[in-house]
Amino acid sequence: MNQFVCEAADAVRARLCETPQVGLILGSGLGGIAEKIEQPVFIPYGEIPHFAQSTAPGHVGRFVAGRLGGRAVLCMQGRLHFYEGHAMRDIIFPVRVMKALGVKSLVVTNAAGGVNTSFRVGDLMLIDDHINLMGQNPLVGPNDAELGPRFCDMTYAYTPALRKAALDAAARLGVPLQRGVYLACSGPSFETPAEIRAFRTLGADAVGMSTVPEVIAASHCGLQVLAFSLITNMAAGVLDQPLTEEEVIEIGAKKGAQLQALILEILRTCEAL
Repeated sequence: MNQFVCEAADAVRARLCETPQVGLILGSGLGGIAEKIEQPVFIPYGEIPHFAQSTAPGHVGRFVAGRLGGRAVLCMQGRLHFYEGHAMRDIIFPVRVMKALGVKSLVVTNAAGGVNTSFRVGDLMLIDDHINLMGQNPLVGPNDAELGPRFCDMTYAYTPALRKAALDAAARLGVPLQRGVYLACSGPSFETPAEIRAFRTLGADAVGMSTVPEVIAASHCGLQVLAFSLITNMAAGVLDQPLTEEEVIEIGAKKGAQLQALILEILRTCEAL
């Protein structure tokens, strides 16, 4: 395994109380779930060898380890984005570190724009699949066979058993849960109305600037994946109004509690994790 991954994993492991079972990556405005972690251990990215720093609004930039829903978790409270200028290898580095630490399943959340015109602001969407329009694939370059195969199958990148568990948990809680395809762009500019019309034709239901690199890396190294989008705004051209980052963070704060409750229920009850 890559020496840098091993060195970062060793530094994090030295501060953990137990081996994490589930990794979580929290998107814009959704970092509040980290505050529910019991017996938390905080590890700023700046204290981990070879880690890049998160600069996106609403992203704290640290690992939070502890217990959540009765499971040992390692949570990224803030992720790295391509639009910040990070190389793809840096964006997926935390996923590989989590794998090296013993994580088996990855739960990913993001704030997204609604492309599907039947969606509304505040909806939760279970991601069934994705479209990568970021212009790069994080696996380009030399392949580390200890991490995964040269050619990574993406047929079941979003683990079917975990998606079913999410739907069952949502039904028990009475939480409405949309399903759809997430399309990732590089950002940082929001998409144009013409691009959104094109994305809708391609089959996208939501659009954002993250998640896809981490999911590709997770699939490559054999992690199970469960992912959700919180629709924090309707994409450009759907409504006759401009888009702002403040809107994304505000809706995330208001509606994030519902997603937190769903993730907690899944952690408590899903045997497939």
